[in-house]
Amino acid sequence: MSEIIVTAADGGTFKAYFATPEGGSGPGLVLLQEIFGINANMRHVADRFAEEGYVVAVPDLFWRQEPGVSLSYSQADFERAMALGRGLDTDLAIVDVAATISALRQRPECTGAVGAVGYCLGGRLAVLTAARTDVAAAVAYYGVGIERHTEDLAKVSCPMVLHFGETDSHAPPEAVAAIQQAFGGRDDVSVYVYPGAGHGFSAEGRPAYDKPAAWMAHSRTMALLRRCLGPQYDLSALWDEHTAMEFATRDAEATMQTMVSAPYVNHIPTMTGGVGHDELLRFYKHHFIPKTPQDTRLVPISRTIGPDRLVDEMLFCFTHDMEIDWMLPGVAPTGKYVEIPLVAIVNFRGPKLYHEHIYWDQASVLVQIGVLDPAGLPIAGVATAKKLVDESLPSNGLMARWKESAGR
Repeated sequence: MSEIIVTAADGGTFKAYFATPEGGSGPGLVLLQEIFGINANMRHVADRFAEEGYVVAVPDLFWRQEPGVSLSYSQADFERAMALGRGLDTDLAIVDVAATISALRQRPECTGAVGAVGYCLGGRLAVLTAARTDVAAAVAYYGVGIERHTEDLAKVSCPMVLHFGETDSHAPPEAVAAIQQAFGGRDDVSVYVYPGAGHGFSAEGRPAYDKPAAWMAHSRTMALLRRCLGPQYDLSALWDEHTAMEFATRDAEATMQTMVSAPYVNHIPTMTGGVGHDELLRFYKHHFIPKTPQDTRLVPISRTIGPDRLVDEMLFCFTHDMEIDWMLPGVAPTGKYVEIPLVAIVNFRGPKLYHEHIYWDQASVLVQIGVLDPAGLPIAGVATAKKLVDESLPSNGLMARWKESAGR
């Protein structure tokens, strides 16, 4: 574990967990703790943001009460955490956050602007940091009591994103409404509410963890941080390099080098792929690269690029001249030629791939290789690929009732 020492403005020192990106430098990010201190989850989050390209400092904001607090999410630790939260001097905490920002800027690893991201108690402190310091951007996750700081809300001068769970009793709808009203008319401040999510929905170790909400919130957080802090990565080039290793070079180890240390791939229709480095390398080396036909072609149709994701729409074309473990496991080669639309949704962390979700219509594949009779079934086969590139081809051919609406 890496730590730095921060000198407080009123004397004394305190520690901050410190994480750096693989490249060694990047913009700065101050991560503000929950009431549980700098626990395993906060260190994990810091490491994840470092993987995104940030130099991260997590200041020990309880140091004036009890240095080095690291609590679990158990009921016993919850009571202790609540007592620490109640005992925190908020104004002094922001002074300590400002000292951390200053210390981070003086680090040689920090080569750009500095932002702040906070959770729970830290979510409220992130808003106050945006109001009382010169951070370039701030993000608040389910901050408690933000609505009570009306004067500070009016002083926020940097872009912000605030995340709340719909069922969060600590930040109820009326509190969120008051915050939305306070930021009304600000096109650089966004407030998001996640359906069905509760307090702590982004903390992986908490019972309230809601993975879909956490993923969506993280992408929105990254959109703000990339825009205001950087760093900027050429996701299109990174994806092209990855696919070249898969389909041209056909090198499993080189493919893995384009990915983070613990990536995963999921081919949705067949649930093939791998989770983690070793399992995914095994998949690529033995069941994907050598089990993809040599005449495979990827025909680009469209590409959409966001702050941390890329969506590729393409035609996937091949001859079924071998058993394709990942697409047609257990199906003997038929020698049939196949064309299907395929969509890849690729998530990046910093300059490397984190995960891939790959979608295609398996029924259309099975029809084209002759193992599924489409008679009486709403399956189009190769026509799905043909119409993707030629919109003039007939629509609604599978709808027997289409003729009934003619002239209506």
